[in-house]
Amino acid sequence: MRDLLILLALSTAVSSCRQADSAPPPASERERDSTIGASRLPGAQGVRGALRASDSADARRAREDTAGQN
Repeated sequence: MRDLLILLALSTAVSSCRQADSAPPPASERERDSTIGASRLPGAQGVRGALRASDSADARRAREDTAGQN
């Protein structure tokens, strides 16, 4: 009986030290927009276009930055 109580106490202690159900990290705005753009929701095509425009602007800024460093 004593061994059973010790085992119960140890298992309770170990299980209480365990992390709670850890949720996945929140998605970034880019990831959410990309998910919406890939869906068939109304307006998804507009979201895809906005993401393409943002990618294009980022690429242009990167080219301008590297050109300015030379």
